[in-house]
Amino acid sequence: MNAFSFSRVLDFFRGKAITIPPMDGALRPNSALDDAIALAHIPAPDNLVSSDQRTLFSSGKSLYELGTQGGEPAAIAHFDSEIAALAACPDGGLGLALDDGRILLLDGSLKVLSTIPAIGPEKLFCPTALLFADKDTLLVVQGSSHVRPSQWARDLLELGCSGSLWRIDLRTGNHEALLKGLAWPNGIAAGANGAVVVSESWKHRLVEIANRRTCTLLDKLPGYPGRLSPASGSGFWLALFAPRNRLLEFVLGENDYRRIMIAEVDPRFWIAPALSSGIDFREPLQCGGVKTMGVHKPWSPTRSYGLLVRLDADFQPVASYHSRANGTRHGITSALDLDGRVLAASRGGNSIIELTAGAKKP
Repeated sequence: MNAFSFSRVLDFFRGKAITIPPMDGALRPNSALDDAIALAHIPAPDNLVSSDQRTLFSSGKSLYELGTQGGEPAAIAHFDSEIAALAACPDGGLGLALDDGRILLLDGSLKVLSTIPAIGPEKLFCPTALLFADKDTLLVVQGSSHVRPSQWARDLLELGCSGSLWRIDLRTGNHEALLKGLAWPNGIAAGANGAVVVSESWKHRLVEIANRRTCTLLDKLPGYPGRLSPASGSGFWLALFAPRNRLLEFVLGENDYRRIMIAEVDPRFWIAPALSSGIDFREPLQCGGVKTMGVHKPWSPTRSYGLLVRLDADFQPVASYHSRANGTRHGITSALDLDGRVLAASRGGNSIIELTAGAKKP
């Protein structure tokens, strides 16, 4: 009997069980995302940013501009790989990370000024988030050392913990590792006194990084935290792109099962979090999620969910916006606060929505 199996036996006597933190308090479920206004319908939108008074976002391999007066978004640039991350530079330019690992630096007219193909002695492999500390300093979050950004579910099932945070001097090209060994870092924001705050998805927490040391600011989240963005006034917006559930937590402890599943099952049907669900009858389904008399209960277990959380200046939740199991605005991957007008990208719902309540609590 291995150590893990022995621990499972002891759990019976210790009264321990696989549990998920409840959605309560500031995270109490509602239908605010499903009630929000749809500004655009487009496949898998992501990476909302504001650059030079323009609202930009990505969809697949294309960069789009969202019109101020409504209407269809306009495609303004195309690339040969899926766009993984965007960041606005203070001088009006953009930092753009691709799924193949490259980072492109663009000017205000979207002309490519330079390409960052490598960090330190290793090739840049999995950029998941970017942040300009200033116009000459770029912070890069790498989710993993061996999978691409689009392969995030594989990294979770392989219990990945090879993410890292880097600082790049754009004038000299020097690269500096600020921290390694992170469990899929997937969002980044500027903290107090020069610190950096990173969302660590597979550990369900936000950590502050300063002087190569970490301090947990928020943990035991009921979902997988992703992108962070500033909120008007003070505080931040945190997108949780998928929910945790007991079935998945159980599978993460079954090493042989996961290895066989990864090797033999189509990735679309893995027991893993998803940005959308209920599309194919072959998807894994828990009994509680079965429709009864044609009704899908909003509190039923689900592989996908929509959740956007408003944080205060200390990175503590004060309000949240949900699309529950029976909703359609799942897979919230980024948000953008334009002076209280809050936009959110629902990759699972193929839409960009506006929360007219802004920073108010639902």
